[in-house]
Amino acid sequence: MLSLFVVALASATLLPGGSEVWLARQWCLEASWLALWAVATAGNSLGSLINVALGRYARHFQGRPWFPVTPAGLARGERWYRRFGEWSLLLAWAPVIGDPLTVLAGIFRLSWWRAAALIVAAKGGRYALVLLLAEAWLAPLC
Repeated sequence: MLSLFVVALASATLLPGGSEVWLARQWCLEASWLALWAVATAGNSLGSLINVALGRYARHFQGRPWFPVTPAGLARGERWYRRFGEWSLLLAWAPVIGDPLTVLAGIFRLSWWRAAALIVAAKGGRYALVLLLAEAWLAPLC
């Protein structure tokens, strides 16, 4: 279970990785649906909240020449975020766009509680779906 937590946490940060395969593997070995879901959701949500914290902290450096986003890029990101808002965090589970969305939530100072609630809902839903698919497709192979 600890390995699942670590893999889920790492894959939610800006590090590359995928925890779905590891979750399905753990399901084959342990088959404790609720515990696996809770551990994967907690780890992945915590990883996304680390991204939110990084976004909050990164805002302090926006005037520096080495800051990776130009003022125009930041303004464009802010317009996009204001348009789609906090509900975009329901896509925090999605590959490629999920991690930047959580960083944007931090940059634009979304409330911690709102960010956590939306991220946990998104991540929990994804892992529930992964476990349902594992049960349906992998049960004969385990």
